[in-house]
Amino acid sequence: MPNIPSSSPDPESPLASPLTVERQSACADLVRAAGDGLIAVDRDGIVRHSQGITRDVLDAEPGVHVEGVLPHLWPKLALTLLDRKRRTEPAVRVGGSSYLVWMNPVVRQEEPLGALCLFVESTGVDQLVAELDAIIDSSSDGLWICDADATVIRVNPASERINNIKAGEVVGRRMEELMSWGFVDRSAALEAIRSRETVSLLQRNHNGRKLISTGTPIFDAQGEVFRAVVSERDITEVDNLQRELEEQQAFRDQFRHRIVEMQQADLAARQIIAKSPCMIRALKQALKVSEVDSSVLILGESGVGKGLVADLIHKNSSRAEKPMIKINCGAIPESLIESELFGYEKGAFTGAQSGKPGYLELADGGILFLDEIAELPLGSQVKLLRFLEDGKVTRLGDTRPRAVDVRILAATHRDLEEMVQQEKFRLDLYYRLNVIPLYIPAVRERTDCILPLLRHYVEHFASKNGLNRRLTMAATEALLAYPFPGNVRELMNICERLVVMADTESIDLKDLPANIVGRVEKSTAPVATWPEEMTLPQAVESIERSLLLRAVDRFDNQMQMADALGVTQATIARKLKRYGIGRGSLRG
Repeated sequence: MPNIPSSSPDPESPLASPLTVERQSACADLVRAAGDGLIAVDRDGIVRHSQGITRDVLDAEPGVHVEGVLPHLWPKLALTLLDRKRRTEPAVRVGGSSYLVWMNPVVRQEEPLGALCLFVESTGVDQLVAELDAIIDSSSDGLWICDADATVIRVNPASERINNIKAGEVVGRRMEELMSWGFVDRSAALEAIRSRETVSLLQRNHNGRKLISTGTPIFDAQGEVFRAVVSERDITEVDNLQRELEEQQAFRDQFRHRIVEMQQADLAARQIIAKSPCMIRALKQALKVSEVDSSVLILGESGVGKGLVADLIHKNSSRAEKPMIKINCGAIPESLIESELFGYEKGAFTGAQSGKPGYLELADGGILFLDEIAELPLGSQVKLLRFLEDGKVTRLGDTRPRAVDVRILAATHRDLEEMVQQEKFRLDLYYRLNVIPLYIPAVRERTDCILPLLRHYVEHFASKNGLNRRLTMAATEALLAYPFPGNVRELMNICERLVVMADTESIDLKDLPANIVGRVEKSTAPVATWPEEMTLPQAVESIERSLLLRAVDRFDNQMQMADALGVTQATIARKLKRYGIGRGSLRG
């Protein structure tokens, strides 16, 4: 609370002298027109004029300090006198009625003179306020309401329970102050106010509880932030359960290897992981077109693995024993692209001391993969179209065409139809290439593949570097919530970075890049698929019983089960008895 000095009034201030009869009459007219009461105070909080209910009911006579007649209003009014910002107080009780109070600073030539407080009766909205209070207080999620300065003005009972506090301990304090005390490590309210948009984050409070907090800024009619609402949910128990399952999962290898489910046997060697229906469909289409010699246009965003799909088509085609030549049309200078594709003869241009076959000739009998085909210059597009029509290549500086047997695969991340309309790509070449279009979905479209991809590449890079690494459930959840705009290429780079840079075997949230952790949303779905009506104790019992049943099938006795599950033999015996599991099949 700012310490406002109570020095004697400045005799030079316009608010320091009694108002004239004319000014009092004008103020009375103003009050009758705009509200039910008025108080004018100087910069020290001394009443200089009062009108309406403030004089009739509160006896706010000139010369008294406003704190003496309106103690609940004084803290906000003191801030207004200090920082010269307008404020409102929605519910001030005066004489059995509720009033909305507008506090406006009075400034002359950038010097503070005092403030005016206008009272307007709001008793009619008390019922609505009571209903809103009941809704806020009955929420099972914690709710914090802060003003534009991140000062706490409301905390509901759920937040009191989650944080083990009383509302009176934090109301009136700024979030920066609470953070400096170690009450929370991050503030969703502060970040929402600063960014002017909804933010979600993982945080730990002073009790070590793990929370998901979502801060939402509220804007006034002028588009300025005047409130921030934070909802918080305690996920400590869920997180602990997930970590316990990780530690006790003696058979986790069999789940890791499930990434190869629904995968074609021929794809295993190429490490194409397909678990989402859209990706499985794309791969089935690729296998189907590999059996023919038609041109294929592979479409998809950068990093989705278009080159890998081209390899798959080549491997399963009748041309598998012949070469597949790859060329990136965007990586070769425009002045060289034609000679690289079609070759040249000695003396065709300055520096051509001997002839050289082009990529089309080198791929004779096999496949030419033209990546980034949209970057091919228009002049080269004409010659490529001619080759697709007659199957003949003419080197630069030569007049003799050469017949070659080459299948064309092309790929691009750009919209070729739009480029055709912009006359940046030939329509006839587009139709020649687009005989069989093959769309490769982005990572965000194949969500079922993300977890197998993460586990595969973490294991791959860990093995490559002679390390043991695994993702914790918390890190996995954060990665699953990330959209991977760079697709599989970005996912691979992130996995390699995590494996190399992690300090321990477990890769946790602290090891993830900040842009991934910052995107964790409240709506992130739990990994487990338990029925919504199942309680936490029921879920624990269900998983515990499942683990015991698997252990009974795998081990010969209780001692082996205990060693595998990390508990004592007595614990195994007690739990087998509790769940009535195969006691007769065990030998001690």
